[in-house]
Amino acid sequence: MTSAASSTQTVPFARSSASPYLIAIGAACLFILIGSLVFPKESDVAVFLFDYSAKSFFGRIYPISVQNALYIMFAFGLADIWVRYKAAVREQSYLDKELLPEGDEVLNINELGPIRRKIAALDAPEGAFLPQLLDESILQLTNSKSLEHAVSIFTSLLELITHRLDLAYQTIRYLVWIIPTTGFIGTVIGIAISLEGLAGGAGKIDIDKVAAGLKVSFYTTIIALILSAILVLLQNIVQRREETALNRAAQYCLQNLINRVYTGK
Repeated sequence: MTSAASSTQTVPFARSSASPYLIAIGAACLFILIGSLVFPKESDVAVFLFDYSAKSFFGRIYPISVQNALYIMFAFGLADIWVRYKAAVREQSYLDKELLPEGDEVLNINELGPIRRKIAALDAPEGAFLPQLLDESILQLTNSKSLEHAVSIFTSLLELITHRLDLAYQTIRYLVWIIPTTGFIGTVIGIAISLEGLAGGAGKIDIDKVAAGLKVSFYTTIIALILSAILVLLQNIVQRREETALNRAAQYCLQNLINRVYTGK
């Protein structure tokens, strides 16, 4: 009785921490602060990296500028990618734990209780691929003694996990879009500054304002495209790794549980 009761307990899942995002934003702010102190105001590097200039459109409200906003968004994106990378590494570690007995012998349904307790002992975070697939499949097999029902639950759960994994990358996909968009906004601001300089008072052209506007226009676009390209590259690498981990978890569950269990029917 104790074994049966234990086998139907829900697997506890821990919650993930949001601290990487705070650390990343803090690091971006520190980068902006150090850069503003190291590179003199009006210097080429300061203007290029931070738009740190009295002639800038944002000169009066610095450190608020398009470039600095891009760095903060980029840092948030890096933190999100780091979270997904850690999740992919964690999923791989579950596959390496050999949670199920491997081989060609039949797995009796009476052996599933200890396996489920072994999974519970992992204290896996909510949504972990392999622990959740195994836990729900074993729970269904234990309660219904029906392989058909277990396969149906497994298939539905796998679809939900796939959808959840896709949603997990919505934030980074949005950042990949908003960063170059923000850069283009900076381009429009720079062009507006240049046009204002061309239409200077008394029919004179304000060369300094035109040059400052063009700098904002080109610099923000360059930085935005570089940061966006880096995020896209890292996203593709990490997403492919996490999707591979999900595919391996599903294959592991099918090969070592669904295809081997004997329900007694």
